[in-house]
Amino acid sequence: MRRSPSIVPGGEPSVYLVMDDLGGRLGRIWREVKAEATDYETVIRDLLSGQYSNPVRVVSFNTSEGWSRDVSREVAEDLQQRCTIEMREFPDSLQEFVESHQARKTA
Repeated sequence: MRRSPSIVPGGEPSVYLVMDDLGGRLGRIWREVKAEATDYETVIRDLLSGQYSNPVRVVSFNTSEGWSRDVSREVAEDLQQRCTIEMREFPDSLQEFVESHQARKTA
């Protein structure tokens, strides 16, 4: 049977998930979020507003395109740029996340 290409422009959107370190016996978890809140802009907004206590990693995937990857470094860079452009204070909750992903860039 021949498979027809999708007629939906753009296919399925990419999904972004944040691993958060809750510490103690709870440890690291993938935060549960509504499907509508897994787009890039919402994840960035949630990170900047303190929705995550200690983010460790951001992973993106797109099942219709068949890929997944760690986008933590790109997200860390974008968070810094946005705070600079918007002249807003960089959230303490993101400091370790950004520092750890900058170190990987130069290592």
